[in-house]
Amino acid sequence: MSFLSSDVSECTFTWGGAGSDDITALSANSAHYQLLSELGKGFNNLSQVRMARHTPSRQLVAVKNTNLDECTEDELLQLMNEVLLSRLFRHPNLLTSRLVFSSCCQLWVLTPLMGYGSADSLLRTFFPDGMSESLIAYLLHGVLKALQYLHLMGYVHRGVKASHILLSGEGRVYLSGLHSVYSMMRDGKKVRTVFDMPHHSPALLPWLSPELLRQDLHGYGVKSDIYSLGIVVCELVSGRVPFQDMPPTQMLLQKLRGSHCCLLDVAPSPLGELGGLKVSRSGVDSGIGESVATGSLTHTATAERPQSPAPKNHSATLHNLVQLCLQQQPDCRPSASTLLTHAFFKQVKRHHTRDSFLSLMYPAVPLGVSSPDDPPVSCPPTPSCHPPTSAIAHPTEEVWDFS
Repeated sequence: MSFLSSDVSECTFTWGGAGSDDITALSANSAHYQLLSELGKGFNNLSQVRMARHTPSRQLVAVKNTNLDECTEDELLQLMNEVLLSRLFRHPNLLTSRLVFSSCCQLWVLTPLMGYGSADSLLRTFFPDGMSESLIAYLLHGVLKALQYLHLMGYVHRGVKASHILLSGEGRVYLSGLHSVYSMMRDGKKVRTVFDMPHHSPALLPWLSPELLRQDLHGYGVKSDIYSLGIVVCELVSGRVPFQDMPPTQMLLQKLRGSHCCLLDVAPSPLGELGGLKVSRSGVDSGIGESVATGSLTHTATAERPQSPAPKNHSATLHNLVQLCLQQQPDCRPSASTLLTHAFFKQVKRHHTRDSFLSLMYPAVPLGVSSPDDPPVSCPPTPSCHPPTSAIAHPTEEVWDFS
């Protein structure tokens, strides 16, 4: 595991722009970091993610600690792969490991602090009935740019879901979950299809495409990520994940039969037809300053759910975006590059000011804003093979999902 330590410059990345997103100048010394509140766990619960303060600069970061002694050989290979991919990928919408070092048997992976957490945590905490269309467009636009880059590099993500969409306090959208990324390069050439089943696939089942789940001789390609993006749109619109309440076998059968999701304010219509779509009363959902208390539900073949008292009316462009992404045949789905030109994202191209962004996020407040000088929940770590013990009597709900 020598690649995880020693030469810090090998694990440090150049990042354009200022602000708390830039952590490349921070030190690779565990004693320089004050561990604060826990943000979540991941990697089969072997990794603990905390907010931390770099004491010399007072900058807040996110630190993921993994005890290498508790990892199996396969898990060590997965960690190695994720670190190496972070060295390979350089894109402003991909959350890569900016600083990696080891302290005793602990692997420290530092990333910028995602002040607003994940889209999943925002749904659970602030937008239980779904987000506004403008906020959805803002998030998806950043995700699509990350996917466009990954696909051009010859990789398929295989883990696109709301908990892997992160938002910094400055409003930058990041796609995380690099542990699920898979290369489509074989013998120096990009292939159209691969056949590997992603690790931790049970937790990803609702988002995975029919062709990936089918595991037949046809395989799957980058268009599998586009299907997952369509599920994410339904997730962000309604606050609920399609297919999530189904047993895995039933979910698989529904997807293979071509059952698809649509937004509840319109009856299901054949894919690709816009004639039956119901346009919102205003034509387009502005989303800025708009209440999201009256949410919508996503229609699937699952057991019937009670309808919200006043479901939102969604724009025709949003309906069309969902239908394009969730088409049964992968070749019929648009590429990430094509989707970036979709009419739904025209609202993102307008100039966003800080005030307009805060209006989209209201009532959410980024981490570290309310009380940046709170005492740490643990002392700076001493060389030990055991993770630091939290001093919090009642742990808070996890802000990020790192599964």
